[in-house]
Amino acid sequence: MEKLNSFKVQKKLREKEVSVFSPLDFQRIFGVSYFAAKNFINRHTTTGLFTKIRNGLYVVTDAKPPNFILANKIYEPSYISFETALSYYNIIPETIYTVFSATVKPTREFDAMDISYVYHRIKKQLFFAYTARKQGGMTFLVAEPAKALVDFLYFVDLRKKDMLERIDTREVKKKDAIGVAKYYNRSSVVKRITELYDKQKTH
Repeated sequence: MEKLNSFKVQKKLREKEVSVFSPLDFQRIFGVSYFAAKNFINRHTTTGLFTKIRNGLYVVTDAKPPNFILANKIYEPSYISFETALSYYNIIPETIYTVFSATVKPTREFDAMDISYVYHRIKKQLFFAYTARKQGGMTFLVAEPAKALVDFLYFVDLRKKDMLERIDTREVKKKDAIGVAKYYNRSSVVKRITELYDKQKTH
C-alpha cells in the first residue's frame, strides 16, 4: 500500500473517471483502510481539494461533475424526471433550476454547490422507463419523455405539484403517454392526459 498524496489521488480518480465518491469507494480504489480513507478525505476537505456534497459523499473541487450526474449520485437509486426532464426535452419552455428526480426511497431534498436537488418518492413498480444520456462526457439516468410527462401529471393529480400552463405535447405521442399511465392504476391520470392533448388541439 503506497502512501497517499494529493497529486496521486487526483490523478488516479481522474484515470478511473470517478467524479463522486464515498469513503468506501475511496478505500476500494486506493487499497487503504476505511480509517485512512476517512482521515485523508476529511483532511483534504479542509484544504479545499475535496468538497463535501452531503454526509458520506464528496467530489474533487476542481473537477465538479455536471448537476445531472450529481443528482443521480446524491440519492440512489434515482433518475431525473418531472419538470427538470420536461425542460431537458423542451416539452416546457421554462428553465428549471431545481433538479427534480424520482426515487423509490423516501422523499428528500439536498442543497449542494448552490443547487437544490429534490427527490420525489414513487412506487417501485413505477420506477421504469428511464434512459442513459450524456452530460459533460458522463452518463446520467433521465426519464424517457412520456415517463417524465406522466410522472409530472401523476403528482399534479395527487395535488403535490401545480399544473404548468405551457406543455408542448408535440414532443410526446398521446398513445405513449397513455401507455405509461396505465401502470399507475389511476384513471384520473389518463383523464388528465386526454384533457391536455384535447386542449392543445384547440390552439
